Amino acid sequence: MQLIKIGGVPEHFNLPWHLTIEEGSYQKNDLQLEWIDYPGGTGAMCEALRNGHIDMAIILTEGIVKDITAGNPSKIVQTYIQTPLIWGIHVAANAKFTDLSQLKNTKAAISRYGSGSHLMAYINAQNEGWDTANLHFEVIKNLNGAIEALTKGAADYFMWEHFTTKPLVDKGIFRRVADCPTPWPCFVIAVREDILKTEAEKIKKILQIINTTTLDFKKIPDIDKTLAHRYDQQIEDIREWLQLTEWSQSQIKNETLAEVQNQLFNLGILDKKIALQAFTYQV
Repeated sequence: MQLIKIGGVPEHFNLPWHLTIEEGSYQKNDLQLEWIDYPGGTGAMCEALRNGHIDMAIILTEGIVKDITAGNPSKIVQTYIQTPLIWGIHVAANAKFTDLSQLKNTKAAISRYGSGSHLMAYINAQNEGWDTANLHFEVIKNLNGAIEALTKGAADYFMWEHFTTKPLVDKGIFRRVADCPTPWPCFVIAVREDILKTEAEKIKKILQIINTTTLDFKKIPDIDKTLAHRYDQQIEDIREWLQLTEWSQSQIKNETLAEVQNQLFNLGILDKKIALQAFTYQV
C-alpha cells in the first residue's frame, strides 16, 4: 500500500480531510493517506510539491497558478473550496492605523514570497488604486511570526484568513481594518505530475472519498461545535463561516484560470502566460 502524502494549512477548511483519515475511509479502500500541516501556507506547500516532500496539496488557487507557471511539476485536479477566501487586513492592536487608506506605501508582513499573503497584497493594492511598485514586504514565515513582526513594528499590516485570525482580534493582539475577498474560488487540490502518471486511480479514489464527505459536510450533526472546539473559534464565528463557505467537487473552470492568470500577469507577478490546459489534469 503506497503512502500518499498530502499537505494543507491547519485551518477549519480542512477538517473534512482529518475526519476521513480518522474514520479510516482511505484504509478501507486500500489507501494510505498521511496529512502534513503547513502553517507557512501556500508558499511552503509549493516548495514541498517541488521537492517531493508531499504528493498532494490543498492550496490557494492564485499561489499554485503562479508556481505552475514558474515550473512547478504539478497539476490542479479539482477545486476544493468554491467560494472566495476572505482575507482580513490586520494591524497591531496599538498601531496608529485605523483605516485601510493609511496603509498605502507601508510594509506588509508575508509568510514568504509567492504565498497568498504576498499575492493578495498586490490584489488589495490594485483594489485600492495604490501603485504596486511601492509595496514593501517583511517575510515572517507564519502566524506567530506575524504577531511578532506587527507587535515590534517590523511590519505594518498582515493579510490572513479572516476567521483564522479572529481569535487574535478578540484577544486584542491584532486589529482588523478591512477585508479583501479573493476574486475567485480560493482552494484547489494539486497533485505532482509523477504521482498522476503512476497513481492516477488512487488519486481518483481519494477525491471520491473527500468529495462524498464535503458534499454533506454541513449536515454532519454538531459540526459547528466540532469546528469551534478543534480550531479554538467562537461558535457564532464558525456558523457565519459555514454560511459563507461552499465546497466543490468539480474541476476548476478555464474561465477562472484565465482570470487568475491574467490578473497576476497584469500585476507583474507573472512574467509570462502559459496554455490553460497546462494547469489541470482530469483524473
